[in-house]
Amino acid sequence: MRTTLERQTVSATFPSAAASVADARRFVRRVLADWGMEEAADDAVLATSELATNAVTYAGTSFEVACRLADDQIQVEVRDLHPTRTIAMPGLSASSGRGLPSIARLAASWGVTYEGRTKGVWFRLPRPGINGTPAGGANGAAVADVADGDGPRLDPGGRGEPVVRGPGRDQGHDADAHGGAEYRVDGVRAEGRPGAPRGHVAASRPPAQDTAQDVLAAGDRVLRSPAALETLDDAVTSVREVLSSDASAVLLTERDGRLVLGASSGLPDELKFSDLSVAALGPAALGGGPWMSADATDPVAAALRARSIAAAPIEAQGRLIGLIVAVGATPDRFDEGHAAQLGRIADEVSLSLEKARIGELERSWRGWLSFVAEASDLLAGTLDQERTMALVAQLVVPRLAQWCAVYTVGDGDAAQLAYVWHADENRSDGLRELLEHADVVPAMDAPGPWHGLVTAPSSARAAAGDTAGDQAYAFPLVARGRRIGTIVIGRPQGDRFPRSAVELAEELSRRAALAVDNARLYSAQTAMSSALQRSLLPPGVPDIPGLEVAVVYEPAGEGSEVGGDFYDVFECAGQVGGPFPGQGTSPPSASRWRFAIGDVCGTGPEAAAVTGLARHALRILAAEEMSVPDVLGRLNRLILGEGERGRLLTLLHGEIRPRPRRDGVTIRLTSAGHPPPLVLDPDGTVREVASPQPLLGVFDQVDFHTDTVDLRPGQVLLCVTDGVTERRAGTRLLGDGHGLERLLSGCTGLSAGAVAARIQRAVRDFGAEPSNDDVALIVLRAS
Repeated sequence: MRTTLERQTVSATFPSAAASVADARRFVRRVLADWGMEEAADDAVLATSELATNAVTYAGTSFEVACRLADDQIQVEVRDLHPTRTIAMPGLSASSGRGLPSIARLAASWGVTYEGRTKGVWFRLPRPGINGTPAGGANGAAVADVADGDGPRLDPGGRGEPVVRGPGRDQGHDADAHGGAEYRVDGVRAEGRPGAPRGHVAASRPPAQDTAQDVLAAGDRVLRSPAALETLDDAVTSVREVLSSDASAVLLTERDGRLVLGASSGLPDELKFSDLSVAALGPAALGGGPWMSADATDPVAAALRARSIAAAPIEAQGRLIGLIVAVGATPDRFDEGHAAQLGRIADEVSLSLEKARIGELERSWRGWLSFVAEASDLLAGTLDQERTMALVAQLVVPRLAQWCAVYTVGDGDAAQLAYVWHADENRSDGLRELLEHADVVPAMDAPGPWHGLVTAPSSARAAAGDTAGDQAYAFPLVARGRRIGTIVIGRPQGDRFPRSAVELAEELSRRAALAVDNARLYSAQTAMSSALQRSLLPPGVPDIPGLEVAVVYEPAGEGSEVGGDFYDVFECAGQVGGPFPGQGTSPPSASRWRFAIGDVCGTGPEAAAVTGLARHALRILAAEEMSVPDVLGRLNRLILGEGERGRLLTLLHGEIRPRPRRDGVTIRLTSAGHPPPLVLDPDGTVREVASPQPLLGVFDQVDFHTDTVDLRPGQVLLCVTDGVTERRAGTRLLGDGHGLERLLSGCTGLSAGAVAARIQRAVRDFGAEPSNDDVALIVLRAS
């Protein structure tokens, strides 16, 4: 972490790993706490989480988080090393759904900076307490975007792009009434281009978006706020005191246009509303100003059992929040003066209610935005396809729905039910049976209601119970331009899906699609790599008279890439390589066995090609009755003949022959650039038994020779790759200071399998971190 006190800048660099997102959040929160800016920490942490997730998911490089404190603003920038990728905006160019709508909501401004080899996304928040800015940095413009629904709209305008306002005209849009042009270019203003030596693009917060369906504001949101309830109680009391009315009430609008009772004073306790709605109001009520009525059949008067009323609309930002009503028990109780007084009270109430409603919206929105950020972390942290689908369902239930089903689609296949989760575990089996017998979820390009449950047979519907009558909503899973499945969520009949829940589920489905597809691709790659790795290893180890043989092979990493280490032990009959020294002439039918352990430089397909070449060449050349040195010479020429595709290879290759009278075995071996083999005597002495010779793939003309080892009963020969000797713990290696020799000397009296297991366990336990190199070893013990 670097700190520049004079500029009040603190930065830290994080590796490209899922855990780095949480580390970046903690870093920003700690920095703001050190600066005494805890009030802005929530917004900053949420925005940083989104940008850090983008850096890990898309750039795939390390990234830097820099916090800068100016006179009146806090700036946080996340910079990665992949400047050629543009910022993906949902609904435009993004295949995954990750973008910057949440940044546009949280920040006072945000933008992208391109430099020579880096790309940074920054956002700015006002410092708490500057010019009356409230804590957290939220303002009316940001909240207005979400104030018209039951919750946050994570895609502004339903298209996923923030609206950018700037001077003049651009993209063919005329300047608006404020003298600014409105245009969209992947969420940023096109003043710079990716890859330019120096560039700077900026975007401001989106203004409020009003549509015809937003004329009404939901009253249930107001009734959730304690501050709003207090305002309503004060309002009805003030009306009775100022107008000397017999009763008073505040009616609030619902999303569907119904009017509900928010607060009252002096009305009968048994009063109940039924069908009162905005649509039923008379012309005077819809005129936008206070009005009076002495008609007992007036809808509002009838609902409140009044002989006369005075009423005024409660409005905020052009939306009808509700009505404030003074109730008279006699006709003509109110005059124009009363209506004017009521209008002034309504204006005061509207300001207080709108503030309370926005506060409630913002609290809900922040909670949901935190949920999306945490969900992104969880989804990015697993590459197991089954676990990813289970995680998606459990994120949805019970936050957004009572149950969730995940369908997957293969190439050309129909949707297959992959995972089912119900808030009530006792209903999961019935739900699964219901879904398995329901209509197949159709291919869909956009979210929408799904009515497939009604087609299930009566037996499946009976087994599912009340769940059979649930309403369902489907969301396509689309990743990298390809439909890979569908998420279906359900709620009980009559429990409608709020727009906020639908939008949040849609946002989650986009992120889930990428996570599922990544897991699918990773699983396919892992299966392919495992199959290839198995093909490069021998199917088994032969029985050799008078010799115990044990082998160990552990690939590094998580199995997604083929390693370069290999081993082989095989039988080759015939007079291979002539008689061993001191053994005289061997009969033509005498059996020989060969063994090899090698390490190809690097990993992946190129290394696998050389591994396959080496292992198969060893067997073929041995069958041609070539000696060990000749085999290595021929293999060296084969690798050199591969040209640029060739890789360096260290190889320990030997031939085994049983000694007469079951007196152990004789081994002739050659170590071509490989860690030397070790022999353990029964008294615990350990010694090297091969002279070093050049590795393969370097020199054209090499004359290899063999070293001879007589392995008597009780003696052990250990052959390893450098994944054993170079196992790291901090700055220490396992092989430092004859570490492997000391480890082997403690294995006296053990069988070959026990020696192999002890060496393997010691390698695992030597360092706290998993090994980043393959481990292979062969143990031969004369018996």
